[in-house]
Amino acid sequence: MHNTATTPPGGPTDAPSAPAPPLAETQKRILVILVASQVLSGVGLAAGVTVAALLAQDMLHSTTLAGLPSALLTAGSALAAVTIGRISQIRGRRPGLAAGYLAGALGGAGVVVAAALDSPALLFVSLFLYGAGTAANLQARYAGADLAAPRHRARALSTVLVATTLGGVVGPNLTAPAGHLAAALELPPLSGLFLVSGTAFALAALTLLIWLRPDPLLLARTLPAEPDVPERTSTGPAPDVPQPAPHRRPGLPLGVLVMVLSQLVMVAIMTMTPVHMHDHGHSTAASGLVIALHVGAMYLPSPLTGALTDRYGPTATAAASGLTMLAAGVLAAAAPADSVLLLTLALILLGIGWNFGLVSGTTMITDAVPLATRARTQGMVDVAIAIAGATGGMTSGIVVAAAGYPLLALTGAAFALALLPAVIVTAQKSSRRTSSSKRR
Repeated sequence: MHNTATTPPGGPTDAPSAPAPPLAETQKRILVILVASQVLSGVGLAAGVTVAALLAQDMLHSTTLAGLPSALLTAGSALAAVTIGRISQIRGRRPGLAAGYLAGALGGAGVVVAAALDSPALLFVSLFLYGAGTAANLQARYAGADLAAPRHRARALSTVLVATTLGGVVGPNLTAPAGHLAAALELPPLSGLFLVSGTAFALAALTLLIWLRPDPLLLARTLPAEPDVPERTSTGPAPDVPQPAPHRRPGLPLGVLVMVLSQLVMVAIMTMTPVHMHDHGHSTAASGLVIALHVGAMYLPSPLTGALTDRYGPTATAAASGLTMLAAGVLAAAAPADSVLLLTLALILLGIGWNFGLVSGTTMITDAVPLATRARTQGMVDVAIAIAGATGGMTSGIVVAAAGYPLLALTGAAFALALLPAVIVTAQKSSRRTSSSKRR
């Protein structure tokens, strides 16, 4: 009985039709559950972005270390990425992602306590723990692609990413109401958003634990081949054994590079924008709106980005990432400090460029790594992304304190520009391999 459910029939005509409908229905259901958890965790994601730097600035009375919370969040995300990847590799996506969200919820509670006690040490430990929630939010995109057809992987992971938009946009705009809630509870106003966000992380974990069944990664391993293998070839019947698709596999190194540089540039500029605005007289509500639009731009374009990546390939989308983030950095540097409009536009471009980089890089990595080691490798890749974010967050405050926000933005633009040669070289190598394969 079990073998007939997981092993393809011997006859060639039965193979495509029998497992397809239930697998498609399962994938749709999994995406619905992942979308629900991403909406909740998106609220949690916003707290660290919006008020962590301001909270640290208030507690430490220093701008120099305002980037430290972002560094701690991303460092915690790095450790959590390894842990989530290992748990997912052994036990599946459900326990791995849920563990990350629960750790993030605990970290959120710790931030609230630290603010109430005015304890910087507890704040930093709690922010480190809180980073686990952001790691889980990011790794959920891999779960969306586990059962997706190879030709539609980018769209599947983009569906999961776009769900973060609602929570990510609503979250920063809860800064003022959450502050009032905290004040009513006799807590520091800036801790209010972490109170709300920690609860959102806990609800995201509960959603996955109850409803993410069957586990997408564990189910994918029971299949005789990756879903929709016949669509890998453009002519003729599908072979019995899945064949690689060289034209869609730019390789693991480029995928890692694209996501690492995108994260480095995005975190560095994003972290110091609220501080830059606060130092020039803008309200917390204004900086919250800018970050809300930025977070929306990070996730909202995902369906379009996924469709473009499936259509034109991840290398083209990676090139678009570099160009868009270059424009964002230049605009942020040139924008007058009193111009909320131009800063908002720069942060929107920054978010779009990051989205291009994340979708294209994730697609490259998922295509390049086999199921047997996929979750562990994806966890290690996200460690590199988190380290890049930690570096950007930590150095951003130092750069701004020493040389100002415009220089930070221009430095980010230079890093984005450096991505383009790697994309061009990889595209040329891929083109030569494809031409050589056709001649053979």
